[in-house]
Amino acid sequence: MTMTTPQKIKTFLWFDNSAEEAVRLYTSVFKRSRVVEEVRGGDAGPGPKGALMTVEFELEGQRFVAMNGGPHFKFNEAISLAVTCETQAEVDELWSKLTEGGGAEGRCGWLKDRFGLSWQIVPSALPRLLQHPDPAKAARVMQAMMQMKKLDIARLEEAAR
Repeated sequence: MTMTTPQKIKTFLWFDNSAEEAVRLYTSVFKRSRVVEEVRGGDAGPGPKGALMTVEFELEGQRFVAMNGGPHFKFNEAISLAVTCETQAEVDELWSKLTEGGGAEGRCGWLKDRFGLSWQIVPSALPRLLQHPDPAKAARVMQAMMQMKKLDIARLEEAAR
């Protein structure tokens, strides 16, 4: 019998009242995802009986907890979820799904989803290109990246050439 140890550190996300909707979006976007556990209010509250309080979920093996905590705190760019993508098709798909319905494109591969959570959609090629042994090539890649919203692997590779 194999026992698994629970993930010791989890990212905790505070939503006003849209945690359930956000988790539905996130688990639909990432292939290896699931809801692990929901905690709903009972007769003693808080909130209406049956209303979602917290939900633990998993995206690509990483555990998160989302909470409906009210309007006291808002997301900002000081924290973002960085996603490494192997192909341009994956960059394009995640970018589209996470910005649809009211999300906002940022610069250099950053975006905000419709709930205000910041994401970085980063091709795996980027660190390699930015650390190119030829500093002039690395500088051209950095300049190209700074002009982009959604990162374009072909344009980054062309800048390195």
